[in-house]
Amino acid sequence: MAELLKEIYNEKFLLDFSKKVQSAYSVFDAMAFVTAVMDDIWDTLPLKARTRRISEKLGLYLPHDYAAALEILHAIADSCIGFPYLFFPDFVEVYGREEQHWELSMNALENFTQKSSAEFAVRTFILADPERVMRRMSSWAEHANEHVRRLASEGCRPRLPWGQALPIFKKDPAPVLSILELLKADPSLYVRKSVANNLNDISKDNPSLVLETGRRWIGSHPDTDWIIRHGCRTLVRGANPEAMKLFGYASTTEEAPLATSASISVQPLSLRIGDSSEIQYSLDVREGESLHIRIEYGIYFIKANGKPSRKLFLLSDKTLSGGVHLTGTRSHSWANLTTRCHYPGPHKLVLLVNGVEVAETSLTLRS
Repeated sequence: MAELLKEIYNEKFLLDFSKKVQSAYSVFDAMAFVTAVMDDIWDTLPLKARTRRISEKLGLYLPHDYAAALEILHAIADSCIGFPYLFFPDFVEVYGREEQHWELSMNALENFTQKSSAEFAVRTFILADPERVMRRMSSWAEHANEHVRRLASEGCRPRLPWGQALPIFKKDPAPVLSILELLKADPSLYVRKSVANNLNDISKDNPSLVLETGRRWIGSHPDTDWIIRHGCRTLVRGANPEAMKLFGYASTTEEAPLATSASISVQPLSLRIGDSSEIQYSLDVREGESLHIRIEYGIYFIKANGKPSRKLFLLSDKTLSGGVHLTGTRSHSWANLTTRCHYPGPHKLVLLVNGVEVAETSLTLRS
């Protein structure tokens, strides 16, 4: 995906952007700017490196006075909306980190995030002065604009994909949770998704804190309940006992298993990378009261080092009557993805009920 997105930054885009700059700063040297950006190594640069290259070179052709340069970017910001303009907040990260510029930079991130997103740029400021930035985040969490409120959550995620990690919040997420408290019933789904993703980040390092938060929040508002459920998804996938209990999943023991019988099969038993297989499963649910059950299949993918690593795929998550017989099929593609590369060898497939493996089979993947 990143390889495709980076092609947004081509000569036409840069020339069009330069015209916008010239509308507010007539002496801007468009050709020199584009030449400086698209130098000999431009084609080798990945997406984030291209964003950084644009912001760095932009600083060379705008006024060297940071405040004056920001005025120009503010003047054209309303015509520079969307993902490609991430270099606006990145410009702030590159040139606005000095103490004397702090207020200018925070105001700029507040403005630019409403056009693209400042979730990556703000992290450098958090690492430099977490308490000060988190106080500003608290005010952003009550902002009228949903993009600014989302920045308050997304910007302090401990494990933001493509962003710098925030080790201080992996260790102690209390300042982050204080922001999420302000957003736990936000009217915007855009914001609520960020709150849930932030909780999910925190759960990977501090599961007990997330579960404590979930128990405290649950039942207060339907939108908050959705946040809790989505924010605990990694814990549920891992069959964390407290998470399973929080969401009402039925328990299973050797004396009272959820599945009294279960099977999983796959066809074909041998296939090439890029092919698809059909997975069939069946299970009998124990007699008695209705049960909340999560059914998944897992594949122990062979990694580059030859070791297996299990990946889960959801089949069903619902409340069922006791004693029912369930069957189903699922097609699974073995094509390589940007997020997963397949390797030849035997692959074990398993059927899981509420996190417990109840049946298994295998196939052979060939190159």
